[in-house]
Amino acid sequence: MPTSSFSTQTAPAPHPLRTLTRVAWLLLGVLFIFSGLIKLNDPVGTAYKLEEYFDVFAVSVPALAGFFLWFKDLSRTLSIVLSSLEVILGVALLLRWYLRATLWILLGLLVFFTFLTFYSAAFNKVTDCGCFGDFIKLTPWTSFAKDVFLLVLWAMVFFNQRFLRHAFVQGTPGIMTMTFVSAIAIGIGMRALGHLPYFDFLPYKVGNDIGKLMKPTEPARYTYTMTRNGETKEFDQYPTDTTWKYQAMKSLNPITSTPVITDFDVSDVNGGSYTQEVLTGNKLILIVQNTNKADRDRFGAINALMEAATKSRRAITALTITSTSAAKFDSFRHDVNLPGSYYFADATVLKSIIRSNPGLLVLRNGVVKAKYHYHDIPELWEVEKVLKE
Repeated sequence: MPTSSFSTQTAPAPHPLRTLTRVAWLLLGVLFIFSGLIKLNDPVGTAYKLEEYFDVFAVSVPALAGFFLWFKDLSRTLSIVLSSLEVILGVALLLRWYLRATLWILLGLLVFFTFLTFYSAAFNKVTDCGCFGDFIKLTPWTSFAKDVFLLVLWAMVFFNQRFLRHAFVQGTPGIMTMTFVSAIAIGIGMRALGHLPYFDFLPYKVGNDIGKLMKPTEPARYTYTMTRNGETKEFDQYPTDTTWKYQAMKSLNPITSTPVITDFDVSDVNGGSYTQEVLTGNKLILIVQNTNKADRDRFGAINALMEAATKSRRAITALTITSTSAAKFDSFRHDVNLPGSYYFADATVLKSIIRSNPGLLVLRNGVVKAKYHYHDIPELWEVEKVLKE
């Protein structure tokens, strides 16, 4: 009786580079979108970082100082453009829309960012690149390593595009999709630029107690490495036995033993400290970071609020804090008819407190109850309400 045989065919095993390429493609796209959105959340903070770089380059290359200072004046526009571009390119990569062209533009951005992070790390000029805004703080060398990793991902994707042939959008639908993505990205940044960040990752965010953050959460603890007669030993307490010779000391709790806020210091016109007074009682504080760049058109409404606050039954003290010199600020406050007393603090601190110039801060015994951009000046009842909560 004749026998029949059946042959089975197995599908060829996928190429090992296929999976690696797709993982690299996914990671690269997601990281670019994430980085861009974090920066668009706080475009003013991103602009501050760009200004730092331009100042450094202007000093390092005096012949091109004018060129870099011109770009410094455009830092906020560049902040929106570069951050939006990260999101747009990340989406384009994930959709494989004009993949090759997208990858070339991505390479340009990566080379630019890698240069900045290497410059920061090698010359210790800008100690935080702002790669992920204030959400994730990276050291210069960590930032540089991150960019090198992204370049490796880019190379994996670029040289293995054959595994990413299928485009998810193309033609007119692709153009419409990318136009929509671009509008959303730019809109997110512009909204944050004209108001305050959607999410505040800084120590002065609403709900934080400034006074508490100026103190460590626990006492510092150390281990002491000591030697005696060739013997090395570690101690939790510094030994009273003088025969032990000190070699090294290591902190066991460097984060919890260091205050989150170390530079909040307010002084009066004579240089006397006013910090504790600011952190006591109900305060409505006008922050004027720099009188040259302050929006003067809003001072009519601000002045009215400051005057009304002094008559509130909530015993609100209205005051101004600035980083401008006393003589210059005194002239400015007369120009805008600003009422009340004024005090001084470091410019960097004021930029960290609020991303608005001018901006309003509401405190109750040092706890941040509210912050307002000059486009969102509240009514007195709104200030009284947040102080009551």
